[in-house]
This record gives sequence, C-alpha cells and structure tokens, in this order.
Amino acid sequence: MRTLVVVDAANVVGSVPDGWWHDRRGAAERLRDRLVAYADEGIAGHPGPLDIVLVVEGAARGVASVPGVRVDSAPGSGDDHIVEVAAEAADRPCVVVTADRELRRRVAASGAECVGPRTVRP
Repeated sequence: MRTLVVVDAANVVGSVPDGWWHDRRGAAERLRDRLVAYADEGIAGHPGPLDIVLVVEGAARGVASVPGVRVDSAPGSGDDHIVEVAAEAADRPCVVVTADRELRRRVAASGAECVGPRTVRP
C-alpha cells in the first residue's frame, strides 16, 4: 500500500527565510516541483512510490497539480484541510510534513506520522 505524504506548504516554505513572502505562490510552486522527485524516490523510512499531496492556502491557492504531486487549495484553514486529508487516509500509512506542534497533535489523532520540513527541503 502506497504511503500518503501530506505537505503543509505554508509551514515548509516558511521554514527557510529566503524571501518567500514576496511571492508566496511562486514559493509554493518551487516546493511542488521539488516534491516530484520524492514521489518516486520516497522519503526517509518510506520508500517510493509515494502519493504526495501539497496543501496550499491564502495567496498560494490555485497552484496547479503536476504528475507526482496533487495540490489541494484549502478552502479555509490549511491546517483544517490537512487534518481532513490525514483522517481520510486512516486506512493506509500517512506522513504529514510540518513543524507546527498543534497540527502534529491533531493529525496524530488519526494515526498519521509527522516529520519536519527538512525531510523535503535541502
């Protein structure tokens, strides 16, 4: 069964002060493009292939999906949407990429594993 990896775009992009705030959508697109390799290669402890969902919110809404990475534009709170996606995956391995402590607590309730942003960032 393929592992689902749900990426908190705002948290991962915000983990590196590289000027992302000047172009939030562009930063989310760059993250999406970097995630494509992980769909085939996997991440630590979870060999590929993986199903990857990048959850975007706010100014990053509308970023398109690409082969290997599905992009979900959260209709409201990105955290709430991530919790919903993780809960829907309760029947398979699910990893949420975020450093947000409250979000980690919330997704753990559905059995999701959590890893930090460095898992998918250089």
